[in-house]
Amino acid sequence: MIAVAEGQNNSSHNPAVVDIGEVEVIAPNFKRRLSGVTSTIIQLVPVQRALGYKVAALGPGLPETIPHIRFRDLFRLWHRPRGRKNRVWHARRNVEMLPAIIMRDVLRMPLKIVFTSASQRRHSGWTKWLISKMDAVVATSGRTATYLNVPNTVVMHGIDTQRFSPATDKAAARTTLGLDPTRKFVGCFGRVRHQKGTDLFVDTMIALLPTRPDWIAIVAGRATAPHVDYEKGLIDKVTRAGLADRILFVGEHTNINDWYRTLDLFVAPQRWEGFGLTPLEAMATGVPVIATDVGAFPELVITGEEETGTVIMADIDAMTSATAKFMDDDLRRQNASARALHHAATNFSIEGEVRRLGAVYQALLLER
Repeated sequence: MIAVAEGQNNSSHNPAVVDIGEVEVIAPNFKRRLSGVTSTIIQLVPVQRALGYKVAALGPGLPETIPHIRFRDLFRLWHRPRGRKNRVWHARRNVEMLPAIIMRDVLRMPLKIVFTSASQRRHSGWTKWLISKMDAVVATSGRTATYLNVPNTVVMHGIDTQRFSPATDKAAARTTLGLDPTRKFVGCFGRVRHQKGTDLFVDTMIALLPTRPDWIAIVAGRATAPHVDYEKGLIDKVTRAGLADRILFVGEHTNINDWYRTLDLFVAPQRWEGFGLTPLEAMATGVPVIATDVGAFPELVITGEEETGTVIMADIDAMTSATAKFMDDDLRRQNASARALHHAATNFSIEGEVRRLGAVYQALLLER
């Protein structure tokens, strides 16, 4: 394993600034806007450090508490880290691959470059060229790997299975959030927008809830400025259907794990997704999942006899049918719940993701 991180620069100005001499893996983030990539770095780096990997982030748009180096520290990359042949630069965007190629091939810095691809579409010629210059390539799913023309390693994302875990008392969890503890709850969490299929979920609930008075639906997530009218249209539709007290738009919450703990069923209705963590978060909380056939969802959710949920096409008829069957079968939900919890905890912890990435790093750190 990569040696335990030591020698952090505990500057009084920012104790999260790490001495570049002790950094073996750099995780650049070259976009200020919050994105899935940024979120991945924010979640991974502290766990990587905690497990003994000498990783530090670089770039804007990250919390100051994330262990990081400064841009001026890059001039020290000509010096190898102690006991290593190279450093690793772990890029996740085109804009992060190009400077690494220049540092390695033009400036002759002892650097190995890893690129993680989450894309599920054909790459442009420029992107293909950049990827061809990588020392190692990671795909976030098997489906993503099929779009790569180079050898790659599949490392799927993991989640914090301590944070996302079932409630010891579901009724109490509901009461804490102001929900009726005697009802059953189905949820759809994430950004509110057409791409995420929020309207498919709402239309499904409008079709099903009138004949299922014991169920309540929850939409949790934020509509960013371009999608505010879209969300308003959905709320108006719910009101016209007379279901404003049964389809709840609760907004964005930092304690989203507590909202998962209130659920009996989760629906991931996306029309398009790069990877998609919400099914994992739900399963880790012991909630069965109905997910559309996009992103990594078919590789996350087990169907068939050992089901943790089901995978469907992203259309209203399929979603209505699948959701109705789960809502009406308590035993099926209970069995899928237990299997979902075991499946997520066994195969998709963030610690597991860190160790699989660590194996990729280890080979490059020692390579001549």
